[in-house]
Amino acid sequence: MKSVFTKEYTKFVEFLIEARKTAGLTQQELALKLKRPQSFVSKYERGERRLDVIEFLQVAKEMGLSATNIVSDLERDLAASAEGDAA
Repeated sequence: MKSVFTKEYTKFVEFLIEARKTAGLTQQELALKLKRPQSFVSKYERGERRLDVIEFLQVAKEMGLSATNIVSDLERDLAASAEGDAA
């Protein structure tokens, strides 16, 4: 089955997973901070659901990160990938 998510969105989710792990949080710990079930974190990390912008802001905040920095890093990574694809 083909994914409904773009490679860019997949990269975004990879950034969030790495950020969670770097913050030293399990899915369960992050879910508790978000006041959501663990399945909420699991589902967006596995691509079963998308995060909207408000949810993304909450996730970033609870991981102690700047949403702006995450987006900047993602933009840089995507630009580098595009340059690599063009070469």
